[in-house]
Amino acid sequence: VQLQASGGGLVQTGGSLRLSCVASRTIHSSVVMGWYCQAPGKERELVATLRSGRDANYGDSVSGRFTIFRDNAKNTVYLQMNSLKPEDTAVYYCYAKPDGVAYWGQGTLVTVSS
Repeated sequence: VQLQASGGGLVQTGGSLRLSCVASRTIHSSVVMGWYCQAPGKERELVATLRSGRDANYGDSVSGRFTIFRDNAKNTVYLQMNSLKPEDTAVYYCYAKPDGVAYWGQGTLVTVSS
């Protein structure tokens, strides 16, 4: 499975971005898909994951500001990012784990200016 992420960019504090991640093939809705981020000098950490279109799990720092959702017909998972903060600046990677194998997208850079 190849995952193609897009939607990153430069935004001011308080702004919004929507990230998209398209899978190269159909991934069953029961399979977890999601987003992780990695800031310079830090380890990769959970942003949000989604299973079966309704079981969402969010990192503590983004809960209430970010929303993850899927369009299964388009093999795409999205991350709506609102009320962005400078500490959200990172490379965001999409993730899927079909058949017990983890796949990662190439990452998309989000920069939030203060």
